[in-house]
Parts: sequence; structure tokens; C-alpha cells
Amino acid sequence: MALKATIYKADLNIADMDRNYYQEHALTIARHPSETDERVMIRLLAFALHADPALAFGKDLFDVEEPALWLKDLTGAIQTWIEVGQPDERRLLKAAGRAERVIVYSYSATSDIWFKGLASKIDRNRKISVINIPAATSAQLEKLAQRSMQLQCTIQDGQVWLTDGTETVMVEREVLMGQT
Repeated sequence: MALKATIYKADLNIADMDRNYYQEHALTIARHPSETDERVMIRLLAFALHADPALAFGKDLFDVEEPALWLKDLTGAIQTWIEVGQPDERRLLKAAGRAERVIVYSYSATSDIWFKGLASKIDRNRKISVINIPAATSAQLEKLAQRSMQLQCTIQDGQVWLTDGTETVMVEREVLMGQT
């Protein structure tokens, strides 16, 4: 018998002063059986950083043809394709062929090694950005994971804070390639 997804609910209040975006989102996140709480929180962080009424979670671990998140325009064209983890260059180049912009959020302690092996294969593609979330930061984010969450994300002058009202995580980001 196949294992089913675990459902996470998050009420995410976003105050992004850099983009003048202030919204509350009631999110339902399906956690794949092989997925960790850390990865769920990185997906949630990516949603907060690129929040838009049309931004949606993809079925990336359930369907290899979809990303972790994507933003489509009204015609169905993919504007932004967001990957989480350490995808290979074929997946990224294929995504760059389908989307206007591709963003990868890597978060593992081995991200540097992964990126060194990948950089020369994708460095000419200007559509691809790679942002690393340090392992210490992703471990702090993982502690915020609950099946039901009330979160506040504040973004100002490039600084990002995520809080559940008790714990606050200042999110560090390292741009390895492209832009945020």
C-alpha cells in the first residue's frame, strides 16, 4: 500500500516592504512521504519570498514535470519556476526552456559541492538563479514546522524574518548565481 501525503496548513501573513506586498495566505501543503519538515519549510519560505496571488505549489515530488512552486500568467505560460533542493542540470535547463525565470533554493550542508559540479553546466543560462539557505538557517526553520501553523514573514531591505510568535528565524540567503 502506498503511503499518502501528510497535509500541513499554514496561515502565512506576509509583509514584504521591498515589493510593497502585504497579504495573508491560507496555504495547504501536501508533504510527500519522502519529504522532510525542513524541505516543507524551505518551500514555504520560497512562497513567502515570491508571494503572488497566482503563485502555486507544484507536485514536484509526486510529478517530475512540475516544480516545487510556479507562477503562471493568465494564458498558462510559466513566468517563474521554483525548485527546492539540488536538482540536476537537465531538469534546470528543461525548466529554463519552459519558464521565463528559474530559481533554485538549495539548503543542504552539501550545497557547495552540488553547486560546484553544476555551475559550469548552467552558468550561461541567464534565466537560472541559485540561492543557498545555510544549513543552520534551514535547521532553525525546520523547528517552526507544525501540521497547523500561524506564521508571519517580514521582508525589509533584503532581510527576511519568519516567526510563529514564539520563535523568530532571521533567514540568511547566499546568492550563488543570478539574482534573488
